[in-house]
Amino acid sequence: MSTPDALDFERPIQDLEQKIEELEQFQISKGVDLSETIQQLRDEQRRVARAVYANLTPWQEVLVARHRNRPSTVDYVAMAFTDFIELHGDRRFRDDLAVMCGFARLDGQRVMIIGHRKGKGTRESVRCNWGLAHPEGYRKAIQKAFLAERFRLPILMFIDTAGAYPGVGAEERGVAQSIAENIADLSTLRVPIICTILGEGASGGALGIGVGDRVLMLQHAYFSVITPEGCAAILFRSSEKKAQAAAALRLGSRDMLELGIADEVIPEPALGAHREPMEAAARLKDILARHLAELLATPIDELLEQRYQKYRRLGTFLSGEPETP
Repeated sequence: MSTPDALDFERPIQDLEQKIEELEQFQISKGVDLSETIQQLRDEQRRVARAVYANLTPWQEVLVARHRNRPSTVDYVAMAFTDFIELHGDRRFRDDLAVMCGFARLDGQRVMIIGHRKGKGTRESVRCNWGLAHPEGYRKAIQKAFLAERFRLPILMFIDTAGAYPGVGAEERGVAQSIAENIADLSTLRVPIICTILGEGASGGALGIGVGDRVLMLQHAYFSVITPEGCAAILFRSSEKKAQAAAALRLGSRDMLELGIADEVIPEPALGAHREPMEAAARLKDILARHLAELLATPIDELLEQRYQKYRRLGTFLSGEPETP
C-alpha cells in the first residue's frame, strides 16, 4: 500500500509503489497476468530504496526516525511479543500514557517491557503527549523495573522520544530528579537490561529508560543529547539550521556504533521499517532473543560489573602534549 506522506527524498520509491498498485488493480479488473512485470517493478523499487537509504544525510535520518508510519513500542509489542499485560500508574500522581510498561513473553521467555508511547493519530498522540514523558512516567518505569527485579525478569526498554516534557508542571514535580534517579537505579538493577532505540532517542527523556547491559539501535534511528532543532537554536540562534546541527551532532546509528555507544545496529528492511513493519519486527525479535540469551547466561555479579565498565568508558578521550613541528 502506498505511503501518502512520503518524504521528499522518498519520491522515487513512492512513484514505483504507485505504478505497482496501478498494475495490480489493472490485473484484477482485466483478468490478465502481469505478475512478471510487477515483480520486476518490486525488485527495482527495492534497489532504488537501498540506494536512497544508503545515502541519507543526518537530517534525513532524523526525518525517517520521525516518520509517522514508523512502528513504535506498541506496534513492536503486538508483532514480536505474546501475552502482554499492561501495568499502570506511579502510585504518586497519575498514569502517564507516554510511558508503557507491562509483562510479556519473547519466544516463551517472560520479560518486562518498558517503552515510550507516542500514540497513533492526533487524538491518541495528545493523550500520550507525543511520547514526551512527565516525571510520573519515569517513576512508573522505575517502579516496574523494581518489580521485574523482584520476579527476576529481564527488562526490555524501547526508546522513542524527542525528550522529557519541559513544562512547568513537570518541573514542579521533579522531572530532572526522576530521570537522575532512574539512571542511578537502573545501573545497579540485578536483572539483564536491553535498551533499543526505535526512532528518536533525544535528551534526558531517552536516558530516563536508557541504561542497560546492551544498547541496540534500528538502522534509521538516532540518539543525541538534544534534538537538531534545539541544538540549532542554541548554537546557531536559528532552528532553520537544523540540518547543519544534525551533521555536527553525529547522531546516526553508524556514528553511535563507531563511538561505542551502541552495541549493535539492527538493519531495517530495504523499504524501511515504516513500509515493511512486519519484517522489521521479525529482525528486532531475532536480535533481542540472541542478546537476551547471552545476558541470561552471564552471572549477575559479572553482568553488573560489565554494565558499570560499559558506562565508565563512555565519553573517554585521549590527551597529551601537542607535537612540536
